Order: sequence, then C-alpha cells, then structure tokens
Amino acid sequence: MSEVENIPKHWQVKKLGEIGEIVSGGTPSTKVTEYWNGNISWISPADLSGYKEKIILKGRKSISDSGLKNSSSRLMPKGSVLFSSRAPIGYVVIAGNEVCTNQGFKSIIPNKSIFSDYLFYFLKASKQEAEKVASGTTFKEISLKAFSQLEIPVPPFSEQEAIVSKIEELLSDLDNGKQQLQIAQQQLKVYRQSLLKWAFEGKLTNKIVNEGEVPKGWKQVKIEDIATVGTGATPLKGNREYYEDGKIAWVTSGSLNDEYVKEATEYVTDVALKETNLSIYPKNTLLLAMYGEGKTRGKCSELQIEACTNQAIAAIHFKNHDSRVKPFLKYFLLKNYNDIRRLSSGGVQPNLNLGIVKRTLFPFPPFEEQQLIVSELESKLTVCDKIEETISQSLLQAETLRQSILKKAFEGKLV
Repeated sequence: MSEVENIPKHWQVKKLGEIGEIVSGGTPSTKVTEYWNGNISWISPADLSGYKEKIILKGRKSISDSGLKNSSSRLMPKGSVLFSSRAPIGYVVIAGNEVCTNQGFKSIIPNKSIFSDYLFYFLKASKQEAEKVASGTTFKEISLKAFSQLEIPVPPFSEQEAIVSKIEELLSDLDNGKQQLQIAQQQLKVYRQSLLKWAFEGKLTNKIVNEGEVPKGWKQVKIEDIATVGTGATPLKGNREYYEDGKIAWVTSGSLNDEYVKEATEYVTDVALKETNLSIYPKNTLLLAMYGEGKTRGKCSELQIEACTNQAIAAIHFKNHDSRVKPFLKYFLLKNYNDIRRLSSGGVQPNLNLGIVKRTLFPFPPFEEQQLIVSELESKLTVCDKIEETISQSLLQAETLRQSILKKAFEGKLV
C-alpha cells in the first residue's frame, strides 16, 4: 500500500497474512431453525451500515453451537479485527468479545506483533487501496489470498500504542469541531425558518405586533384572489403524436425539488397541446407540487422557461393580476412547506388539489411593505447562504483532515 513508501527506518513492512491469522466467515442454513438464535454473536456487513463505534459486541442475529459447527463460520476471540470484504468493502470494527461473521468479511486474529487498535486504524485508512485488489462482476470482493498479501507498516509495539493514542486525541478534537459546525448548521436552519415566520407575522417591518394578529393595514386573502391557479396533464404516453419531435417544454413535479425550473422534463407537440388539458405557462410562474413521492408534495419552484406541466403541479401565475406580489407569495409558499403538506387530503398517499391551493389563506400587506419584507429577507438569507457555504466547506475540510491524520500516522509523522 502507498503508506509503506515513506516510513521510518526502524519500522518493518509486513503482509497482513504475517501479522495474524486471516479468517473468512460463513452463514448457517436458514432452513434449519436450530442453527439460529443461539448464544454466539454473528455479524454481517449490514450490521455495520451507519455503525460509528470502534468496538462491536454483537450483530442483529446470533447462531447456535450447531450453527457454527455446520457452517464455514469461525469463532474468533476478543480483539479480532473484522474487515468487510464485499457488499461493501471497507467497514472495520474490533470484536469486543467472541464473535463470528458471515462470508462478507476477511477478519484478522492479530498475533503479538500487532496492536488491534493500530490495525483497526490502518484498515480504516486503507479502504481505497483494498478496493484496488478486489475482483468480480456482479459485485467486487477481496479474496483471502489478495487480502493476505496487502502490506502494512509495522513499528515497535510501544510505538503502535503511542500512534493510536495520538490518532484518537486528534480525531476526538476533530469530531468535537465537526459537531460544533453541525450545531451551527442546525441553528442556521432554525434561524432561516424564524426569519420567514417573522416576515409573515409583520415582525420584520413593524416594531409592535400583537401575537396572533396581523399588523394594521394587512389583510388575509386567498391565493386565487391575487393570482390565477391552473394545472396541466400527462398526454398519453402511447401516442407518438404527442411526443415525437415535440418542441413544447413539459415539466413534472420531480423538477420542483430545485428552487428554479430551468429545463424541461420532456417535450410535447402542438397536437398534445391541442388535444389535452395542457396550458403553456409563462416564465416566472410559481409551481407547487400537489403530489409526489417522498418530500416532493408541497415543494415550490419558479419557472425560468415557458412550459406546460403535468396534473401533479399547481401553476400560479399573474397574467391577469398584479405580478408585484409574486416574490412575497413565493417566500410564503417556501415558508409554509410543512403547513401546506398538512392541508393534503387522501389516504395512503395524501394529495393537494387545485381547490386547496386556491383557497390557501395568504397574509397580504400593502405592496410597498411587501417589497420591504422581500428586500429584508433577501439580504438576511444571502448572509445565511454564505455562512452555510462556509460551514459546508469546513465540514468537507474536516473529512480531508481526517484522512491526512491517518496518512501521517502510518508514515511515522504523528509521534
């Protein structure tokens, strides 16, 4: 591996097969009930998905003595280092007691020359190098032979302990810093929601606002009172005349996960426009997802192209109304995403409908105050965006620093 190229002269380079016994795993027959739910911890790579700890005591399943005896699984002692060698490659843990694994591992029972924790961190740092020796078509797997031949830099045992101590000290500091960044990220999210809440309560532009009341001069209107609300359709997919050589942009609700819709999902023809319930909506039309998978329902986006939509979208435009209200309404729909979702009706997959969207109440201050609120929001949210970008970059740098710490550790540059 690359780490062995720049090591201190008193260190040795060994193969993994030389610093311990390499053990594969196995799975007892699932058809034999007595092989399962015994007292032996049995671990699969699935147990390590999202697992953050260094030590593992047990998996979700256990096997019996007869299950162990009648499979290729092997009981390994406490301190064994488990490395997932397929589906996926690169999970690493240390056994906190006697365990066995399925065939998705190449585990090492270390000999006296190697400290389990040192081996753990080395394998954590070596995921990419290990993947290079994997083979297979359906999925990649590292063979016992290939894993045994991988090289590891081996300092004296006392130095291994010192290296592990320094790694854990530095990673602990790094994790603390990362946690603070994540807290700041969450606080920023709360602040964004608070800004939007204050905006529609009048608190950004009025010094005194009574709780539960709109400021003087504001009123409550329905969206249909200040905009036109329409929808679209899905032309029959089996009709080639509706799609072949189409030039008219057509958008589905899946495009609304971004703040702006800049391109079509598909293109339809003039025939589709004439023979179905499609309408072409102008640029700057607000689109609201009335239904869709996962978090799509309730999402608001803005058209930056002329387009028609499918029936899952409410198109809110201002052809016959004052378009000055559009930025304020857009912020309202963004702010009320969760509230709008709760207005949905239906069973297994609740949906919005045009009636619900049209009748949604909307706080309506005078236009001049709307413009002040939008300006204030844009200014403050721009600052939030810049802070969010800085936090995201710092989190990425933290991951880079983590790899740098491990790389230096196995080049002998930490202690």
